[in-house]
Amino acid sequence: MAPALDWEAVRRIALALPGVVEGTSYGTPAFRVGGKFLSRLHQDGNSLVVRIGMDEREMLMAADPETYYITDHYRDYPSMLVRIDKVAAESLHRLLEQSWRAIAPKRLVKEHDRLATS
Repeated sequence: MAPALDWEAVRRIALALPGVVEGTSYGTPAFRVGGKFLSRLHQDGNSLVVRIGMDEREMLMAADPETYYITDHYRDYPSMLVRIDKVAAESLHRLLEQSWRAIAPKRLVKEHDRLATS
């Protein structure tokens, strides 16, 4: 089994995406791209708030409720909580990249894809 992730691992994954910058949101470390919210450390210190579509959120929570969940606060928002010590690095990378693709400036996405296929 892969070792549990920590905040520094989350930070490396998020900042590896083009144009992602670190800041704060609600007093916790957060990531944005093009000025739009991507993700932040939840105030519990153990979970990551990630922007995600509602359908995808429901599927992930049903498939792995130990890792993916919401609180009443996030019920009506396109966001989900991810337990950092439960999520696999490759799953978190895929989730953050999917969110990044949905909100990043199109030129960044095109450049990223061009470099990935070179």
